[in-house]
Amino acid sequence: MLLSVLFAAALFGFGVFGLEAQAEDATTTPETRSAAEAAGETALPSDSEAATALRAKIDERNRAIDSLEKEIASYQVEIEKVGKETQSLSSTLRSLELERKKFLAEIKVTETKIANAANELERLAGNITLAEGTMKRYSRALREGLRRLYAEESETLLEALLAHPSLGAFWDEMATLERATEFIQSGLTDVKAVKETLVNKHTAVDKKKKELEGLRRELSDRKKIVEYNQKEKNKLLATTKNKEANFKRILNEKIALREAFEQELLEFESELKLQIDASRLPKTGSGVLAWPLDAVKITQRFGTTAFAAAHRGLYGGVGHNGVDLRASVGTKVKAALGGRVVGTGDTDTVCSGASYGKWVLVEHDNGLSTLYAHLSLIRAAAGEALVTGDTVGYSGNTGYSTGPHLHFTVYATQGVKIISKRSRVCNGTYTMPIADPKAYLNPLSYL
Repeated sequence: MLLSVLFAAALFGFGVFGLEAQAEDATTTPETRSAAEAAGETALPSDSEAATALRAKIDERNRAIDSLEKEIASYQVEIEKVGKETQSLSSTLRSLELERKKFLAEIKVTETKIANAANELERLAGNITLAEGTMKRYSRALREGLRRLYAEESETLLEALLAHPSLGAFWDEMATLERATEFIQSGLTDVKAVKETLVNKHTAVDKKKKELEGLRRELSDRKKIVEYNQKEKNKLLATTKNKEANFKRILNEKIALREAFEQELLEFESELKLQIDASRLPKTGSGVLAWPLDAVKITQRFGTTAFAAAHRGLYGGVGHNGVDLRASVGTKVKAALGGRVVGTGDTDTVCSGASYGKWVLVEHDNGLSTLYAHLSLIRAAAGEALVTGDTVGYSGNTGYSTGPHLHFTVYATQGVKIISKRSRVCNGTYTMPIADPKAYLNPLSYL
């Protein structure tokens, strides 16, 4: 009878469903296969044995990442110990070597994360393929079931009775019809669930692709930072001729240059008469800004700090115009709030060791602007739109810096601008943000 066939079809069509239970890591698409190959992986065939092997690789790499992160942490401890020593040629060289080892370990971590992300894409592709296959089976079973159900229901009651050998057989067939209808209704619910699963899997793939893209950019950045580290070491050895006396002389010259440059800058900024409407600024204590580093340790606050008072020449006698945050070279620096990158630059190209070094200025839509200085590498570009937490660059030791850290300044946007000005101290034209003294705000009032 047709209803018996219908019931069997329903059992076959809906009983095979088991999306997550069956070969979760099935097959790869050409796109994810290329991602895996780029990370040094080979695409795996569609079977549970391959899925298990894929998971084992990911787990093994995660263990390697844990081990590398412990190694990185131990290097960081040593770097901080050296940083507390009196600045000397030998301590600076030791710090550079420890930083190099740390950078290389960070590169290994990033490479391992790239390989894992590629394999995760493989796994998700397998899930999607499985879900799509299940959807097709369900759709076929539903179409067939509905077609047969319609054929049965088109019979008249008399035709249905005459088609059965007895009244009991007729009622058995009616019961079968009821069960088949229930299976079809259940199948419709399951099809909706499969569709939802597919949407979630595709969303996960898009997220993982963005993660993979970000990791590849980070890998490129970290390799550049290793090159920066080596250049700094070579420059130090060349200028000092590996002699402590030469290092001390150069350090004193750097301090004198910084003081002269700061005085020149102060004279210029004091002449600025920019209008600042305080009512356009956020309320202090509102916490509108996020910390630009994941791990925060303030090493110098805003204003007339003990260090600024003891070294008045370094800040033109007006105090520290931002906050300094401890950050070893290569630490990721993030936007404290969404906004537009007004400009970037490097004062060392004209006046080495005298000012901000590599810097990024970001303007926000709430009346504030933020500056990130002494970077080793700039990631953001002028005109780029950022969201809170985007990478603007990596911390460093460029410009006038007694050790690796992030200098973070907050301005009233109305009172700051980027200028290119000829310096009598450095005998060149530098480009950097300058501000009316009233425009410098205490960052801690907004963090």
